[in-house]
Formats: sequence, C-alpha cells, structure tokens
Amino acid sequence: MNSWCSSIVCVMVIYFVVKIMVIRLWWRPRKIEQHFSKQGIRGPPYHFFIGNAKEIGSLMFEASSMSFPPFSHNILPRVLSFYHHWKKIYGPTFLVWFGSTVRLTVADPEFIREIFCSKSELYEKIEAHPLMKQVEGEGLLSLNGDKWAHHRKIIAPTFYMDNLKLLIPAVSSSVMEMLDNWLPASSKSAEVEIEVSKQYQTLNEKIVTRSIFGSSHKEGTAIFKLQAQQTALASQAFQKVFIPGYRFLPTRRNLKSWKLEKEIKKSLVEVIESRRVNWEDEMLKNGPKDLLGLMIQASIKEEKESYDSPITVHDIVEECKSFFFAGEQTTSNLLTWTTVLLAMHPQWQVMARDEVLEVCGSHDPPTKDNVSKLKMLNMILNETLRLYPPVVATIRRPKVDLELGSCKVPHGTELLIPILAVHHDQAIWGNDANEFNPGRFLDGVSRAANHPVAFMPFSIGVRTCIGQNLAILQAKLTLAIILQKFTFRLSPQYKHAPTVLMLLYPQYGAPIIFQRLSQSGITHYQ
Repeated sequence: MNSWCSSIVCVMVIYFVVKIMVIRLWWRPRKIEQHFSKQGIRGPPYHFFIGNAKEIGSLMFEASSMSFPPFSHNILPRVLSFYHHWKKIYGPTFLVWFGSTVRLTVADPEFIREIFCSKSELYEKIEAHPLMKQVEGEGLLSLNGDKWAHHRKIIAPTFYMDNLKLLIPAVSSSVMEMLDNWLPASSKSAEVEIEVSKQYQTLNEKIVTRSIFGSSHKEGTAIFKLQAQQTALASQAFQKVFIPGYRFLPTRRNLKSWKLEKEIKKSLVEVIESRRVNWEDEMLKNGPKDLLGLMIQASIKEEKESYDSPITVHDIVEECKSFFFAGEQTTSNLLTWTTVLLAMHPQWQVMARDEVLEVCGSHDPPTKDNVSKLKMLNMILNETLRLYPPVVATIRRPKVDLELGSCKVPHGTELLIPILAVHHDQAIWGNDANEFNPGRFLDGVSRAANHPVAFMPFSIGVRTCIGQNLAILQAKLTLAIILQKFTFRLSPQYKHAPTVLMLLYPQYGAPIIFQRLSQSGITHYQ
C-alpha cells in the first residue's frame, strides 16, 4: 500500500513539474510573442528553454574572431553584435530571449527619458547576474525602493565636489609616484612602453580606497587586494558558459571564491568595529568625510533613535564592496580608453596638453582651483565616454503593466537599453557618430546631440551614478599630470579589440609608448 501511495505521489510531482515547465518554457513565451506581434514588434524566434542563446553565442564568437580596423571606433558590430545584427532585420525595437526571459530593446531617447526620468517610479533594476553580485555587493548598485533611497541620502556627501577636492593632493601624489616608476628621472632612456590598463587599476585602487575608508585607508588597501582577487575570479568565470547552479559546486574556483568572501567580510567588520570604538574622537575632528565613516555615523544615530530598518554592519560591508568595484573598474576603464584615443589622435593630445600647460604650468600639478578650468580635457573625457562607455547596456523592468509610447508592455518584461547603440546612432549624433570628435561637446553635454538624454555613460535620472564626479575628477588629474610630463603613442603591439567582460575593456591590453616631453621635440598645435 505504502509503495502504491509513493508511486502516486511521484507521478503527481512529475506531472506538476512538467506542467510548470511547459507553461513557463513553452506556453508563456508563445503568448508573449503573440502579444508583441500584434503590435508589430517581432524578433528572432524563441527556442524551447535556451531562447536565443545559441544565436547570440554564434554572433558574438563570429564578431570577436573577425579582424577589426586598427583605428575604427565603429565598435557596435563587435561589442553588441546581436543587437547590431537583429536591428537590421527587425528595427531598433525587437524581442530577444535570454533563456526563457524576454527582453524588449529600447533605443529611442524619448522612451529612455520616460524609463529613467519622467516615470522612473514605474521601473526597477533587475537582480544582478550571480557572478556580478559576488563582486559588486548588495549596495546602491543593486538596491531598489526605500532602502536604495535611504542609502543614497547617507552616502551622497562623500561625493560632493567640495569633499572630493580634499583628495586632490593624495591623487596627485599617487599619479606622480606611478609616473616615477614608469620612467625614473635618473633613467637614461627617453621612452618606455607601458601596458596602461593594469597600471591604472593599481592607481585607482589607492584613490578609491581613500574615498571609501578615509583615515582607515591602509586597512582598506589590504581588504581590497582580496576584493581584486575576487573580481579576477569572477572575470575568469564570465569567459565560460554559464551553467545554473554551478556556483554552488565545490570546484577549485568556487572554494577559493568562498574563502575570499569570508576573509573580505571578516576584515571589513573588523575595520568597522575599530572605527566605532574610536567614534567620539573622530567626531571631534569635524566628523567623517569618507563613505565608511558616513555609513557608521548613520548606523550609530539610527540605533539610538530606534529606526525600524537601521543601517546594519552587513549594509556597510556591502556598500564598501559596491563602491570599490564600481569606482576602481569604471575609472580605470575611462583612463585606459582616453589614453588610447589620445594616442590614436595626436592632434587632440597636443590641444589637451596646450590647455594643461597654459592653465597649470609645466611643473606643478593641477590644484583644486584650476582643475575645473580644463575644458578641453573635459570634452575629451566626454567623447571617450560616448564612444567607449564602461557599461554598454542596462536593463529595467516595469513594476506593472504599462504603455511605453504606443506599445503595451506587460509587467515582468525586461527592457534592454543598448547604451552603446544610442551613443553611436547617426540619427542622434550626426554622420560622424563613429568618429572621435571631442568638439561636439564644446557647448556642453545637453547640446552635443539632437536629444538631451542621448548621452548616458553614468546612467541618467534619479539613478545617475553617485560616483561620477570622483571618476571625472580623478581622470582629469591623472591625464593632466601625464600630459605635463609625456607625449605618447600606440605601441606597435597594440591590437584594437574592444570587448565586454563585465565592463568594456581592450581585449589584448593597452600598450602605450611614453616619451619624456622635454626630449620629444613636440610642438604646440597651430
């Protein structure tokens, strides 16, 4: 009897599992395709369970294996190959399936403004890929709703410009130290080849650690060396086929990752507790200015006032991880691509140097008073962010059924915004959209294109990246000091191969040849 009952239960379980799978993996996708088809929106057909994964993989492999013109900035076909390919067939708005998850591409700036600005309360960020979540933490980057708003309000003062300007001497000192290691003054050599992407990563680790940890930056440096190892492990995993549940298996990589995660959390908690013990002394010194200090201050205040959902030690740990990942990776990418572009386009390098020498002189690093006067450098950084944005696409999800323009979008449909495609759209930026022309930003960002929200390297609206002022300030300072001391060009070893691995980066690195300015024989731009 018991055996018979067990068999019945097993059959019923199998029946319900199969039923759920059929509904989720076959019937629902068909209904969604029909819904959008009636509105004139199509896309590559859905395949059971895998969606369009096979086609996307083939398009990406084909794009990355093709030779790429050495000085071309038309990178969309290589970097977002699936979007470039299907846009030609279905138009800029189409459906694409990532497994059984449907995404509707949205590249119209007017709709993007609605999603991020005028009706942003109707949309939310989706949960990050498990590998991304491992390195970026569960901080502002991934939070939603009231908790996100609460954390952002606490953290915002860290990135006020008056506060960031206090970092300028430390940033300048770190840059000078890096350059002295490249080509010491005592060296008889006039030039040196440097793979700048790795150098900029090391530089940014120091600076971002100071902005996060302030007086505890030495302890923070040790912690973020562990976090950098964690990021490297995640990058390796990203290059392999994603298998659901694989991250829970005790593989060598996973065991190492779990150990690092434990060490990172333990070390961060120790720093937090140490700061809390000495909190009264810190408050006597005009209070905290760093992210960690501001979070601790809020935590102590909310504990005393018995908040319903106070800032916890876990929250502080996750925010530190988030800002290290975002700050270190984004700024190093910006510096890398800007250096590559100035090496490719020497006429703009000369104009940028002329401005730096005129504003700052040839010996003293930029000060807090003159860094804002480097307009040409600002234009160059904006054009770099347009052509090579660190994040090439982002995703939002409607909280309810809604209309986007004339399109009825059901709740749960993910909206894929191809930032790179918008930044390279000739209808928005003109016929030279795939050319490096910083002059387009002469009258500011809002007038550079024919739509005010067409430029979004740091997102737009309420979720604009809170750390963008730090990224721009640091990039301007670093490049200004380099331009004072060196002229530079691409190494013959450089291969132009932009690719995506969490962020947009040069697949084969960025080897650049630097030559001392005093020995380069460079002339001013006429």
